[in-house]
Amino acid sequence: MDPHTNTAKEKKTTKTKSFRANARILHRFNSTGNNFLDKLEKYAKDRSAENLSYVGRSAYRVLRVKHVLHHHKLWNVSSGIPIGSMLQTPQNSIFSSTNDPSERHSDWFPEKMLEIMGRTKVWCDIMSLTIPDGIFLDKLIEGLSTIVENAKNAEKPVVIRILVGNIIGAPARCTYLVKKLTKNLSEDANIHLWVGAWRKGVSWNHAKLIAVDGRYLLQGGHNLWDAHYLKNNPVHDLSMEMEGRITHDGHLFANSQWRYIRRKQLTRCGYVIDRFIPDAVLVPWKSRVTVTEYPVNKASEFPPIYNADLVPKYEKPSGSVPTLSLGRYGRLTFGRPSDDAFIAMFGSAKTIIRLSIQDLGPVCVPKTQIALPGCTWPKPYLNALAEAIWDRDVKVEIVVSNPGSVPGGLNPLEANYGNGWSCVDCAAEIIKRIQKEFKNNVDDVALRTKVENNLRICYIRHAGKNVYDDGKSIGNHSKFLCIDNIASYTGSQNLYVCDLAEWGVLIDDKSETEKILEDYWNPLWEASFIETDCDVQKVMDSLQINRDGEPVNKFLPGGKKKLDDAAKMASVRRVLVEEDTTFPIKM
Repeated sequence: MDPHTNTAKEKKTTKTKSFRANARILHRFNSTGNNFLDKLEKYAKDRSAENLSYVGRSAYRVLRVKHVLHHHKLWNVSSGIPIGSMLQTPQNSIFSSTNDPSERHSDWFPEKMLEIMGRTKVWCDIMSLTIPDGIFLDKLIEGLSTIVENAKNAEKPVVIRILVGNIIGAPARCTYLVKKLTKNLSEDANIHLWVGAWRKGVSWNHAKLIAVDGRYLLQGGHNLWDAHYLKNNPVHDLSMEMEGRITHDGHLFANSQWRYIRRKQLTRCGYVIDRFIPDAVLVPWKSRVTVTEYPVNKASEFPPIYNADLVPKYEKPSGSVPTLSLGRYGRLTFGRPSDDAFIAMFGSAKTIIRLSIQDLGPVCVPKTQIALPGCTWPKPYLNALAEAIWDRDVKVEIVVSNPGSVPGGLNPLEANYGNGWSCVDCAAEIIKRIQKEFKNNVDDVALRTKVENNLRICYIRHAGKNVYDDGKSIGNHSKFLCIDNIASYTGSQNLYVCDLAEWGVLIDDKSETEKILEDYWNPLWEASFIETDCDVQKVMDSLQINRDGEPVNKFLPGGKKKLDDAAKMASVRRVLVEEDTTFPIKM
């Protein structure tokens, strides 16, 4: 039978099921007798939301109204318990030290990954930006061996799904990774393993998580790159370990991305391009999916879809606190739930907003402060911060990366943490939004007072130093926000404009948030904050500067190419591999 006949039927069946599911939901909303929004909120109501603070409720309300179809995919109210301290690399003792991190300063982090993987009995999801290298790869191989040992007496093969991004210009070598992971496994290993990658336009996976059996979770900002985190001049990053029902949300977040890989590869075009062109080959198409299964002829071509009935049941861990999972898929779907949740939470702030991020501004032309064509500042976030400062007298504290920070002896083409903007630039863009949104009520004296009293932005430092001993600047890759000291988010999502698939967790509990602040934010802020980073006069003098990239109309000749070129430059990443890992391409 012609294979295309089967794939077309499967594709049609998948689309039909999705259409019918959405139609059923919309039919409920549109039936007569009740207000549309009332029905919408009733449909998406989550009993766990009763325990949310006003910060969590602000996000929950907007998610129920705007993103009901993404419930249990990209957001959910759940619970979990943070385990131990925040997973910081380098560890927080560096903030009070004038010395560089010691040798093997963060080798414990790949060990923590191994520990989480080793608890797998039924199902393990791993997600990262690219395939791992160095010690991260070694520990992934070791973790898989542990899973195989655990699975010896299991009734069914243990499921392992590894998902990465298929970045423009850097093909995801799924087959290579499967060969490395399974090289020393016995033929009767009781596992089914899939490594997959996807890209749709300028969207791909950027989430970083390990989710095990719906119970154990590690998630945050860490990529799996040896030279960036474990060597000299490491970039700062932040993740967290959790246990509880929030882990189900991590598995569910992966499902739709695997569905997209399957759906695209089952098209006629996907059947030819994505199946038969080796995944290590750079192809010019905007969309690309790849998947490799193990063992061949035993595991299905595509992995199964997770649901909570497939993993062991367990009692809710003692000490669990309210949580909100917040995610987005980029161009895979309509809507960006986590973006709207962030804006709502900024809008709920009564006293203080704290951010530890890489950047606020867009990617620049190398060695300049000129944004790439079509690249803009995140106006919705800036508007929310501006309103909080001006209308509600909220204080805003932000720690950003030193511009152009390059870790591990790499070069700027391999790694560059810091898009090129200064603290003054970031402050000026926030203040400009105050001028725009409240133009009839703003005068320079009041504006200056707000900058002095309410807005503090600084570069990340160690004991007041923003460089390592060799003069290289210190980078920040964390994605952390805290509202009013009662709710805090840790995850993979940057605040500068970048339309990737992201996921993270809001801890909506005052006691746990205060522990996180004590463990992470307080040492960071004490070591980093210097008033001169955000000089008030320089901010006021620079309010007339246009920092957005050149406007581009994609419908005009050459406009689409400019946007594509800018997207490619903004997404440049180099995957570091040893010379002996070159994958031979066979056509």
